[in-house]
This record gives sequence, structure tokens and C-alpha cells, in this order.
Amino acid sequence: MMCYPYQSTLKTRITQIALMAICMIIVSVQGVRAELTAPPNPEMPTPVQAGSAANGARIMAVTAHPEATRTAYQILKNGGSAADAAVAAQLVLGLVEPQSSGIGGGGFALYYNAATKEVHTFDGRETAPSAVGKYLFRGADGKPMKFYDAAVGGRAVGVPGMVRLLEMIHGRFGVKPWGELFVPAIGLAENGFTVTPRLASLIEQDAMKLKNFIDTKLYFFPDAVHPVEVGDKLENKPYATILRRIAQVGPNAFYTGNLPEKIVKTVREDLENPGLLSVEDFESYKAVERKTVCGNYRAHMICTAGEPSSGGLMLLAALGILENFNLAAMGPEDPKSWHYISEASRLAFADRNYYMGDPSFVLSPGERLIDKAYLKQRAALISAKPMASAMPGTPDGWKQMMQTGEPVYPKPPGTTHISIVDGRGNIVSMTSSIEDMFGSRMMVDGFMLNNQLTDFSFVPEVDGKPVANRVEAGKRPRSTMTPVIMFAPNGPPSLVIGSAGGSAIMGYVLERIIRIVDWSQDLDKAVSAPNIVNRGKGIEMEFMADKLETPLKAIGHPVQIVPLNSGITAIQIQNGMMRGVADPRREGSAMGE
Repeated sequence: MMCYPYQSTLKTRITQIALMAICMIIVSVQGVRAELTAPPNPEMPTPVQAGSAANGARIMAVTAHPEATRTAYQILKNGGSAADAAVAAQLVLGLVEPQSSGIGGGGFALYYNAATKEVHTFDGRETAPSAVGKYLFRGADGKPMKFYDAAVGGRAVGVPGMVRLLEMIHGRFGVKPWGELFVPAIGLAENGFTVTPRLASLIEQDAMKLKNFIDTKLYFFPDAVHPVEVGDKLENKPYATILRRIAQVGPNAFYTGNLPEKIVKTVREDLENPGLLSVEDFESYKAVERKTVCGNYRAHMICTAGEPSSGGLMLLAALGILENFNLAAMGPEDPKSWHYISEASRLAFADRNYYMGDPSFVLSPGERLIDKAYLKQRAALISAKPMASAMPGTPDGWKQMMQTGEPVYPKPPGTTHISIVDGRGNIVSMTSSIEDMFGSRMMVDGFMLNNQLTDFSFVPEVDGKPVANRVEAGKRPRSTMTPVIMFAPNGPPSLVIGSAGGSAIMGYVLERIIRIVDWSQDLDKAVSAPNIVNRGKGIEMEFMADKLETPLKAIGHPVQIVPLNSGITAIQIQNGMMRGVADPRREGSAMGE
């Protein structure tokens, strides 16, 4: 069922609204069926906007919400670094975009230091409680739980890593005082922010789950019945209070004392789906600086995050495979281009599903999976027709370990992406998430708690062998977040990009890099182009790409026309000028000067 009226002109707006109304009726009728498995895009589509773009020569900020963009822009304008702006923007996003990210979640950040020309990677991914076992997501019937039986409530809440991530990036590269960066979010929380059409729509759509928990219910449904509406001023005094404490005391205010005790109590006392967090889990949590993963694509160097995020390695693997095909000669209208992109994505997903996980727990081939010789062998598997099945490969020098792949369950996103360039040329590309829309639906002190543990495999073993992404105490669940900084062939940064979108994130970023590098499209056109992805089970495309449906089916691909609710924010840098663009599928904005 296609429920995404992608129209961007005023002339078609009436048709768009009518289609969305029909979509909402169908979605509500099919609600029971939707509970069986997680939807690929749980942040349901909302009407596409005109989009937001900006030019600048000195500073640029692009986020998923205008309030966060304004905050980041003002920090940059006042001499703050990209790290300062990212911290301030994320704190605002946790307030105004609570369905997507916040201090109750985690993320991955890249930081380009213009002075040293180095790219640093910071991992603030959540961790599993020390008390979990491999059967965390096995139901009373002995079978893997249905997604929402696991996701809603305390069971899937991991130790939030966002505050430690912000602490680490600010400690390394911030120039403004820590407390100063909290002022904008505190002010908005105390005085109220305006409820946007997207937030109001998502609250209404998710009402049944949000109403399961009293604090969440009373925040989003002030009279306990009716949701907040578009244009309402929504205050969040508890969030202001906890932000003020973290600003004054420091990040330890989140990880020690009353707050973790309150979170643990909330999670463990959930009567229907209790979790296993402990105060000790909070006290022992650490953000990690990891090695940045980089690779070349047609002379452009692309840097991204490595494991436990699988998105970066998958992106570089798919691009490395596609280097063996002349996409530029075929162009974006040729179904053969999308055939090759689809097959490369399938091979990348096969390796991801088999090998990748938290490197502290899983012996993964890692960067062997993006070795050029190995990827040339993988490319040789692609012919004029789709592969019967895409199987994991064995990189040179790699001996298969006692772990295996897993059944692929949809892992839905509640995610956002921030792209920032400061006045010194420093760059942040940061993706953050609480996993599903509104995470666990549990709220403590005005912020949503994640349900990131559902990013683990629900099946711990296959044929007696442990699955790479199985649940283990203290482990970080595998992610598909794909923050990217790309460099031009002559060296300087040329593109900052990332997206929301769960397991489709890699595909969204892959497509934009191809559109820019191979097809010479400008950033505006590339971001607004129809999403076409393959997550290992067939091609999915937005309906405005449906002219490709018939020829791709003729080649042999299963094709679905589905909503693909990306949330791209990107900055292109050329000849001393910057162009910032926010995905028209969401409510983001760009500001620069």
C-alpha cells in the first residue's frame, strides 16, 4: 500500500492532502495487522514541503527542525565551533522532535578538524544492561517476540549514550562553555515551542501506544484524551529542569544520582514489559572514540563511522562494487543503473547480516569487507539478471568464525541527522536516534527513553551457531546510522551528509553520492529525487519513480512502491561556497552565511 503523496508544487497540494486523508483511513483500518511486524518507516509520512535550502561562504547548519537549525546557526554566528553547534542543536531536537532522538537515546558523530585535516569518530551507542541474557526477546511461547511486544515498555531500553557523546565531542572540540550550549533548549522548554504539523500527526497516529504510560500520556494529551494540536505551545518544565542540572553539574548528573535511579525504577516497574537496567549500568557507561572508516569512490574519499554501525562499511562496500560499472554512461533514467545499485546493495547487506556487530564482542572482518580486490570479486557475481540469492562472501585472509547470519527483521527508525560547518572549516556529521518512533514510549523528566535493544537479533542462534548481533550484557546493538564526510579528488571536504531511516539509511546516502558523483546532479535535485533502495529483499521505491517499476520487474526484480521516509540533511562545498539542503519529506531547514 502506497501512502506517500510526494508532491511539491502548490498546484497539487489539494490532491496531496486528499491522498493523505485516504492513507490515514487505510492505515487505521490495517492497524491490527501492523502490530505483527515492525513497519519499515514507523515515522509515518507527512505531506512533503517545499523544502529548505541555504547558501553560505562561512558557516552552515542543516537539521531536521527549524528551531534546532536556528540554534546551531546562532551558536556558529557567535563564534562557536561545529561541536558546540551540534551539542546545542541536539538538545533542542530532543525537545521539538521527541519522536526521533534525544538524551534518552544515542548516536554516532564524525568531526573533521580543519587544522589537522583529520576525521574523528565518536560512538555514543546505547548498551545492553548487565543483567540481560540471549533470550531477552523470546516470548512465553518460546518463539521470538513480535516487534511491538518487545519495543513498547521497559524491556528494550538500553543505557542512553547521548549525553556522554555530547560530552566527548564538546570536550575535544568545543570552544564555548558547556553550560552556555544548554540555554536555547532550556528557554524553549520553559516558554514552550510551537507544535508542528508533523509532530501533531505522529502523536495522533501513535496515540494507543503513547497512552500506555502516564507521564507520556499527560505530556502529549494534556487533558488525558485529546492530543496537542498544530500551533499549540507545548511547554516541558521537567526537561528544562534536568537540562539545567546537566548544564550546571556536568554530564555526571545524567549518569549518577537521582536521574538514573528514576529511569531504572520506571523501566523495571513496567507491569507488562519490564526491563533490566540498573544504576550500575549507568555509572559504567562510556562513549568511545573509534577509528574512522574511509574508502575511495572514483577518486573521492568518503569517511564514515564503523562498527557497531554497519551503515558505513555497507556504503563503502556497495560503492566499491559499483566502481566496476559505468553508472555515468547509463544515467539515472536507465533501469540498468538501478539493477546494479540494487545488486550491490544486496551483497553489502548479505555481508552485514552475517558478520557485523559490536567489535568488542564480535570478531568481524571489518575493513577487509571493503578491500578493492574483494569487492571486485563481489562485483563479478552481478550479471544482467538478479542473483537468485545474495550470500555473504569470505574476504581474503579471513577464516570463518563460530558465528552466523541472522534472520532479517525490520528495525524501524526514530532517527535524525545534523550537518554543520563552522567558521574555521570544522565539520560535524552526526546521526542520533531513539530507534522506533517515540522509542519505548516511556518518558522520564520530559524526555523519551529509547528502545534500541530491539536492534539486536531476536534470534540468538542459527543451526547451533551464535548470531553476530545477538543480545549480550554490555553490548552495543548493531546500527545502520551512516554519517558521512566526503572529500573532493583534490583533497578538501566536498559533502556532509546523513539521514534518518533505519535500515534504509545506507541506501538513501548511497543514492545521493551516486547522483552527485556519477550523474553530476546538484544537491537540491539529488536530495529531493525519489528514494530507491534494496535492503536485501527486493527493490523499494517511492511512487514518483514508478516508471522504473515495469522495466525492473522485466529484469527480474521484485519491486514494491512504498513510502520511504528519509530525513536527509546535507551540505555541499564547492569553490569556497556552501549549499545546505534539508529533505523535503520532513520539516528540516538550512541556514548559512
